[in-house]
Parts: sequence; structure tokens; C-alpha cells
Amino acid sequence: MLSVIGALVPVFLIIFLGVLLKRSPVFNDAVWRGFENLCYFVLFPVLLVKTLATAELGAAQILDFSAALLFAITAMMLLLLLLYPLLHRGFGVGPAAFSSLFQGATRWHGFIALSIVGLLYGDEGVTWMAIVMAVIIPPLNIINVSMLAHFGSGNSNLQEVLLKLVRNPFIIACAVGAFLNLAHIGLPGPLYDVLDILGGGALGLGLLTVGAGLNIHLVLKNRVLVGFGALIRLLGMPGLMFLGCWLFGIECTARTVAVIAGAVPTAASSFILARQMGGDATLMANLITVQVLLAVVTLPLMMWLSGQGW
Repeated sequence: MLSVIGALVPVFLIIFLGVLLKRSPVFNDAVWRGFENLCYFVLFPVLLVKTLATAELGAAQILDFSAALLFAITAMMLLLLLLYPLLHRGFGVGPAAFSSLFQGATRWHGFIALSIVGLLYGDEGVTWMAIVMAVIIPPLNIINVSMLAHFGSGNSNLQEVLLKLVRNPFIIACAVGAFLNLAHIGLPGPLYDVLDILGGGALGLGLLTVGAGLNIHLVLKNRVLVGFGALIRLLGMPGLMFLGCWLFGIECTARTVAVIAGAVPTAASSFILARQMGGDATLMANLITVQVLLAVVTLPLMMWLSGQGW
């Protein structure tokens, strides 16, 4: 347990540095938006292309791993839908608030997940995380957009958001990397070096942007719903990931990567999606912030339990 916490200390220190830098006059909001766009559109996609194009994984292993991931997100989705009538009658959770709870439980922060596995497990960990992204990003976005279209109070354009999904740089990068791998093209030496240097910048800068995006002053609002959302995301989802891996025989680094994908906080972009499609944006901002803060404790615990085989 102490070794896991020690390995994650640099991750959370970098996030905390992002918090401090955001409060300083050195970088304004426009600069941080530029950093986020650089990570989202360039650095992380480059890292994914590099690792997937040169990965050596068996097709059967990938299928079993994918099945474990899809089992976990499907189980969480069905559980929340079954709980909605109880939440609505017993706790007054309206449709807009439920859509934010749903996002908070099912979506995940790829920047944090990629940075952690890159720092702790190198190319092997990034390869497995790239597969996680390729498998769960499309269905999670489609599911959450559909939920917001049904439960949200805004004027949602489902076709427009699905078009953005097709243009998602992470999905495109995974497709390119997988094609280069399956076609046995790989990456020529100089091109590999270029992508390696660029991709290396994604990890630290991505964590800094996570810290800069926190809204700590919102933590005390909607305490009950935020606490429930944090519980099902930070403990429930990694538990389902572990169960899926157990059912499909996934072990070692692949299992730990799957648990990390379940244990990281929800996606920062969930706030934007909630605001655009009529979800509860204030609740969503609370969920994002509290989950990042609590993950300091829950993430190393989930990783340790995964390593122990629960």
C-alpha cells in the first residue's frame, strides 16, 4: 500500500502545482485553455498513436479485456437506471440532476488515467490504456449524450454531438495506431522519435491542467448528491472493473489499468456537456472537484486492492 501511495505522490503534487499556478498571475485563463487544447488535440493523441502502433498484444487477450471493460460500464449504467426511481422519490433527484450523476459515475478523466499509467507502467501501461480508450470512449459518449437528450432540460442536438464524437482526437488516434499495428507498418525510427518526444510532454502538462481546472470553492454545495456520486464513481466503478477482469481472466498490468480507468475521477468535459445539453451543470462541477480531491485517498486504495487480487 505504501509503495502505491509513494508512486502516486508525484501525480497529485503535479495536480496541486496546477492549482497554485492557476491562482498565480503567470498564466491567464486563455493560456490554460491553450494548454488543454494542446493536450487534447496533439500531445495525448500522439502518445496513443505511438504506443498502439508499436504494441505487441494477442487478439484473444484484447477481446477478453474489451469484454471486461464493457461489462463494467454496462453494469454501472443498468444499476443507475434501476436506482433512479428511488433517488427521484426518496431524495428529490430530478432528471437534470440524475443526468449529471450518470455522467459523474460512468465517464472518466482520461488525462489523469493516461498520466498515471504512463508514469508508473511505461509503454505497456499506456498500450492497455489506449485499448481502454478505444473500447469505452465511443459507447460512453453515445450513452451519456442519449441520457442527456432524454433527461436534460436544454435543447439538445444529438446528431451534432455524435458528429463531434466521430471527430474525437483520442478515437482517431486509437484508430490510426491500431491500423499501423495491424497492417504491420509500425513507425519508422525518426518518426517514432518525434512522436516519443511530443508524447512525453502530455503526462506532466495534462496533470497541470487538471489542477488548474478544479473549483474548490464549490465543494460544499449539494453535499449529499456529491457524496453519493463520488462513492459510486471512485469505489463502485473500479469494483465493477475488477469484477469484469475476474470474470474474463484478466490479470497483472492489464487488470490494474482497468481498475485505474474506473477509479479516476469523472471527465472534466462533463461540465461542458451538462451545460450544453440541459444537465445540472452546478452539480457536475461539484462532482468533478470532489472526485479529484477524494481520489487522493481512493485511487491508491483501489490500485493496492487490485494488486492484491482483492
